[in-house]
Amino acid sequence: MAKYVGPKDRLSRREAFDIFSSGAKLTRLNVPPGVHGPKGTRGSSQYGKQLREKQKVKRIYGILEKQFRRYVEEAFKSKGNTGEALLVSLERRLDNVVYRLGFTSSRPAARQVVSHRHVIVNGNKVNIPSFSMKLGDVVTLDSKASNIPEIKKVLELKDVKIPSWLERKALVGKVSSLPKREDIVEPISEQDIVEFYSR
Repeated sequence: MAKYVGPKDRLSRREAFDIFSSGAKLTRLNVPPGVHGPKGTRGSSQYGKQLREKQKVKRIYGILEKQFRRYVEEAFKSKGNTGEALLVSLERRLDNVVYRLGFTSSRPAARQVVSHRHVIVNGNKVNIPSFSMKLGDVVTLDSKASNIPEIKKVLELKDVKIPSWLERKALVGKVSSLPKREDIVEPISEQDIVEFYSR
C-alpha cells in the first residue's frame, strides 16, 4: 500500500490549502515551498492550473497517481457529469467516510485506523482504505480504537459537522444516501481535472 511519507506542510503550502487538517500547527501557508520562496514562482498557464488542481485533489484524498488515474478512467466511463462522478467515487472511500463521520481528525489518521483493522463495515473488519462504501453500509469502530487517546479526544468534540449523506450515533455511522457535489466543502475545480486528463 503506497502512501506519501514526506513533509506534509510542504504539500499544503504548494497548494495554498490546509490539506492535512493541521490547523494552527501549519505555518506559512501562503508562502510557497522551496529555498527561493515567492520569488521562485511564475505565472501559471492553463496546463499549470489544471495540474495544480489534479495534484491538490490527489493530496487531499491521499492517493498516488496510478490509483487516481483509475478513478478518473472509471469516471469517464460513467454516465452523467464526469467531474462529479470522480468526486463521488473519492468521497465513498472508506478512509474518507471514517474521516467525514468525525471518528478521526484527518484523512491520514483515518487511513491508519482502517489499515490497523479498527474499522468494521457491515459486521466485517475491513483494512482497505480504498474500499468503496455503498448505500446502506454501516461502519463502526472496534473497542480498541475507542480507547486510543487521539480518537477519544476527537470523539468528545461536540461541533463536528457530518455531511447530509451520512448518519452517526456514537461509534456507529451509516451511508444514508450517496454523496452529491454540494456535500463536498473543499475548494475543488473538478472541471480542470477532467480537462487535464482529456488532453
